[in-house]
Amino acid sequence: MKKDWKPGTLLYPLPAVIVTVGKDESEYNMFTVSWTGTICSDPAMCYISVRPERYSYPILKRNMEFVINLTTEEMAYETDWVGVRSGKNYDKFKKMQLTPARASVVGAPYIEESPLCIECRVKEVIALGTHDMFIAEVVNILADEKYIHPVTGAFDMEKAKLLVYIHGKYYGLSHLIGKFGWSVKKK
Repeated sequence: MKKDWKPGTLLYPLPAVIVTVGKDESEYNMFTVSWTGTICSDPAMCYISVRPERYSYPILKRNMEFVINLTTEEMAYETDWVGVRSGKNYDKFKKMQLTPARASVVGAPYIEESPLCIECRVKEVIALGTHDMFIAEVVNILADEKYIHPVTGAFDMEKAKLLVYIHGKYYGLSHLIGKFGWSVKKK
């Protein structure tokens, strides 16, 4: 039997990503985001939702570009730390020993240790309440070659051991259950 429950944000799991911002090294910063996702495939578009009081918010709003850096099980500590510490008080790249690198298309840096980095250019900002949604076009993807299959060219998400966020906790991904369309594939 189901029980009515107060409305809330219980759509999980979510990717645990680190967003990087800044046009030059003097303003580079990163912060953890789980309010993120895909919103269109052609053109490729995604979003992040950010609280206006975050240190990175004015940097993001001024430059209107960012990079979504997927995180891994190995990066779990760093992913959490950069989400609970402010760039106002720390150089997060130095403190977490993560390497900022110049992105190919946008001015924001990406994290060299991240297996997949999604370069984004903001198209629209929507004020929603506690967070503002930054709707962005994906203008480039930077993928670590060690996760790209040499024959198919596919990115191996399972091998990358991506990190997800579920209601205040971080998890690695489990084993593969099936792939798109497997339930109707002829045997």
